[in-house]
Amino acid sequence: MIERSTYVSVIIPVYNECENIPLLHEHLSQILKELAVSYEIIYVDDGSTDGTFRQLQLLALCDKRVCVIQLRRNFGQTAAMAAGVDYSTGEILIFMDGDLQNDPIDIPRLLAKLEEGYDVVSGWRKNRKDATLSRKLPSWLANRLISKITGVFLHDYGCTLKAYRREVFQHVHLYGEMHRFLPAYTALAGAAIAEIEVNHHPRSFGVSKYGISRTTRVMLDLITLKFFESYRTRPHHAFGFPALLALLFGGFLAAEQISYGIFSRRTPSYSPFMLPLYLIGLGVQCLMQGLSAEMLTRIYYEAQGKRVYVVRNVLPANHMQIEQEVMHELYTSLPTGQLMG
Repeated sequence: MIERSTYVSVIIPVYNECENIPLLHEHLSQILKELAVSYEIIYVDDGSTDGTFRQLQLLALCDKRVCVIQLRRNFGQTAAMAAGVDYSTGEILIFMDGDLQNDPIDIPRLLAKLEEGYDVVSGWRKNRKDATLSRKLPSWLANRLISKITGVFLHDYGCTLKAYRREVFQHVHLYGEMHRFLPAYTALAGAAIAEIEVNHHPRSFGVSKYGISRTTRVMLDLITLKFFESYRTRPHHAFGFPALLALLFGGFLAAEQISYGIFSRRTPSYSPFMLPLYLIGLGVQCLMQGLSAEMLTRIYYEAQGKRVYVVRNVLPANHMQIEQEVMHELYTSLPTGQLMG
């Protein structure tokens, strides 16, 4: 168990960002020192093939607040972020990119918004400095679609610059390419989410690691998120509806074909008669798949002692204790003269 010894952990996944690292660290360190809080900076080298790791080694030698994690190969941004969370010690986790497009000057504003009672604060690159057709337009469409499907309305799911309270990660585990949907996943666990405008700068060095090809991966991940949101604890409902629909429609067509053969004294043609069999087979298969998913869900929750709910607070069960605490607060808040009276 890692001891929580710092207030802020800044987690930065990097991949082939050799030129950007020194400039980023200088600016970031200056901002964090001005905050006057305990902090650490965790760089996760996601299998870089340039001089990135060498630059990170130099930073670790010069700055005791720097932790460097080198992955054996390029596992992807989500895995790098998960590694950063596992090795961090802060109460507040801040994620940002290592390409100098996110601005460390926004970190104090993220922390201030968290202090208002939120669990997650997401950055919004309102004036994004990227290509319109290949980056901004697909991102705009994806953000609207994700917000509509998940019910968590954010302008910019793709912005890495976000702040989280550590406790939200007790109920969220990172897999695949979930980093885009982290606010939505935390919302499933009851997290309070806010969004603020942040700065965005054009890339100075290197090339972007993302393109329009990631659209298909976003769509697949969104389907997964929707399934977890609606059917995580009742997967049989997801498979049951199409199963019953296929069985009913297949049974109706089968009855129609049999009735046609009986009353017309003619043998139904081969092709129309096979459709009911296909539909009935599909329905049975969906039912069995739903039952299998239901069994796996129960094993997942029961074997690991997990709960299907998340508790925010538990008030004392003793009503007398609650009454005494309230009366004590009222008593101590009254002026001295009023107490004497």
